[in-house]
Amino acid sequence: MSSEAVVHVVDDDLAVRQSLSFLLASDGLPVRLHESAAAFLETVAAPSGCVVTDVRMPGMDGIAFLRCLREQGFAIPVIVMTGHADVPMAVEAMKEGAVAFIEKPFDDDLFLAAVRSALVVREQTVERDGHVRAVQSRLEGLSERERQVLDGLVTGKANKVIAHDLGISPRTVEIYRANVMTKMQAGSLSELVRMALMAGAAPAA
Repeated sequence: MSSEAVVHVVDDDLAVRQSLSFLLASDGLPVRLHESAAAFLETVAAPSGCVVTDVRMPGMDGIAFLRCLREQGFAIPVIVMTGHADVPMAVEAMKEGAVAFIEKPFDDDLFLAAVRSALVVREQTVERDGHVRAVQSRLEGLSERERQVLDGLVTGKANKVIAHDLGISPRTVEIYRANVMTKMQAGSLSELVRMALMAGAAPAA
């Protein structure tokens, strides 16, 4: 797990913040405490790790907080804490993008498991985003003709059809196709197509 995987505890109750800080620190997890959603948004420019927040807080509540995070482009997993009477709000929070909600009072082990699961989600997201950026960079390195051949492959066209569409020979298409496979670092045609779709490579008009 990344050393930058900080658990941000956002709660207006000082006793809750201190209790969760002790629990998380005892499990070896870095913690930052915030007394409100507004305080978090004012002090954290590029959050990593995950957020643990109460669904009911004065000022900006947990649901509004989730919406604000999404609007500002923060793809950070959020766990919502809720009292029994607040379960409908917690469900609404899930619809807004929370990865889990935990009812109070909760079991320490259950809470820690949820936090670690959220941190894994975050790491997977970061890894996937990095892979997508790498693929997009490779796409940008293709020549215009190589991109045209790739577009044909992505739409499922055979070499002969691509050759006819581009006014070149099937053998030339094979050469371009081999170059595309090499530049994209794809081991198979299916992997090449999957990479192109993952990176949002829509066929050119």
